[in-house]
Amino acid sequence: MWIEIFLLSRLAREPLHGYELRKAVEASTGHTLSNNSLYPALRRFVEAGAVLRSPEEQEAKPPRHVYTITDVGRELLHDLLADFPEELALNEEEFLARVGNFSRLDGRERAAVLGTRERAVAAERDRLAALAAAQADPWSRAVLDEVSRRLTEELAWLARLRSTAKPEEGA
Repeated sequence: MWIEIFLLSRLAREPLHGYELRKAVEASTGHTLSNNSLYPALRRFVEAGAVLRSPEEQEAKPPRHVYTITDVGRELLHDLLADFPEELALNEEEFLARVGNFSRLDGRERAAVLGTRERAVAAERDRLAALAAAQADPWSRAVLDEVSRRLTEELAWLARLRSTAKPEEGA
């Protein structure tokens, strides 16, 4: 789902043809996006009315297609960002895709996304700490302790994000 978020958020900035869109998503995520991921997603968006596909003529070449987000696509993007299900809460790409688009959400929606992530990270940290405490092998315990430490650091970062993503007054 994070790929869909990045595709729609890039198209919300400006219309792009497929190659430009792929390169823009790769530049902003660091992930290589294959045509086998890109074009089926765009096809689904076009079929759902979230994106328009228009041919653009090129000299001595077949036309290339330019993709433009629609109002339906903007609404879909908002819904994808605001809906952060518990089962995706530990998925870093899913979470960071939403945080990277927090400007598209209101304060309550941002707080809900952060709360979902905080609960999942805290539960995972506690689960790993319990496993580490019961671990007889010192190397396995060291790994579990380190992952727990990183999760504790993330919780501190989430608290800092929360302080800047407070719900608006009266919201």
